[in-house]
Amino acid sequence: MAALHESAIAGRKTRHDPATRPPRSGRGAMDWDDVRVFLAVARQGSMRAAGRALGLSQPTIARRLAAFEATFGGQTLFDRLPEGLHLNAAGEQLIPAAESVEDAVLTLERRRAAASPLLSGTVRVSTGECAAGFLARCLSEPTTTALPSGITLELVDSRQTKNLARREADMALRHEPPESGDFYIFKAGTFACSVYRRRGADAAAWVTYTDEQAHYAPARWVQRQVEETGKPVALRASSMLMHLEAIRAGTGRGVLPCYVGDGHPLLERLMPPIPEIAADYWIIVHRDLRRAACVRAVIDWMKALFAEQRDVLAGNRQGAASGASPRELDAPHVDHPHRHRRSAA
Repeated sequence: MAALHESAIAGRKTRHDPATRPPRSGRGAMDWDDVRVFLAVARQGSMRAAGRALGLSQPTIARRLAAFEATFGGQTLFDRLPEGLHLNAAGEQLIPAAESVEDAVLTLERRRAAASPLLSGTVRVSTGECAAGFLARCLSEPTTTALPSGITLELVDSRQTKNLARREADMALRHEPPESGDFYIFKAGTFACSVYRRRGADAAAWVTYTDEQAHYAPARWVQRQVEETGKPVALRASSMLMHLEAIRAGTGRGVLPCYVGDGHPLLERLMPPIPEIAADYWIIVHRDLRRAACVRAVIDWMKALFAEQRDVLAGNRQGAASGASPRELDAPHVDHPHRHRRSAA
């Protein structure tokens, strides 16, 4: 729904914002879209970045900003500096009022969306790479609650919390619930993680995250194993997909969500799921949008997915490895038939 709203803005721009449109005088009615542009430029620090945030071209951003400034007598509201646009004193004074207008308009837009009975349109979900991959692969899975065919799911892979109040996303799937805000929050489920390597490979070295991501729970856990066992790090990479490809190729062993590792024919799990790095996920929706037909359908679909895929997400599959310590896993791998039969029991 957020994407549809942005495309509608872009459509209005095409019809009503010709390149030669003169700036409006201060006596004309103010355009809400110009207020949005003003706030976007203030938050992003450049017209290019504001255009990306709003789905508008840089020339359109420039025209709308000029129109907004014209309503205040043509005085500039930003200092144009080599590193970008910075609010000056006149612009700073307008921010509280502009944000009040934004809050009021977005409240109306959320309530209008919630009043629509249509089960069609785009629902944007902000989430991380792991959960986004799970949702994407489950779109074709049969569930007790199916996602209506008229709904397009848009997954935004972001570790930063999207501002649901500003409709940057319609809903979010996050590791932790927000501490404040008018949100509907529901605990969806838990993603278990374990250690995997290419089936039959020694792969004693580790695949882990970059130094900038050392605060991630899996990265901290791997670092402890490196310190305890003395085994080196073979690769540092910033995404789970990179980890998966490196582990699949035999570069090293690493932590993956069980739903990814257990289902991959080239990988073997080396130990039971690791409780301390299990990831809880919460569905977060602004209360104004909770009753929107499209959003409600996606919420119900997600709840059904997490309930029906609970064992897969928890790593409860036949053939899971028995409890071996990281030190025991450093021994050379031997394809011993009795060991495999015991593991499958």
